Amino acid sequence: MTVDFGDHRRCILAGIKREREKPKELEGLQSLFVVNLAPRTMAGIVSQGMLFDIGFADGVLPVLALPEKPVPNGTRAE
Repeated sequence: MTVDFGDHRRCILAGIKREREKPKELEGLQSLFVVNLAPRTMAGIVSQGMLFDIGFADGVLPVLALPEKPVPNGTRAE
């Protein structure tokens, strides 16, 4: 996916097809991303971050961590 961080965009690969019947439903939603990782090549494509979701480690169908109201793209979580 191409993610808009306000002042720049990044390509971020996320294996969400097996978790979601319709991944396209996520388009336009804001979510949390981890971006202070070294770029990683997967399937011949460079991923520049990671989608942050909740539940996978506990065996729960993952859900996105979403802001309770819209914030400017690129706003940092602290």
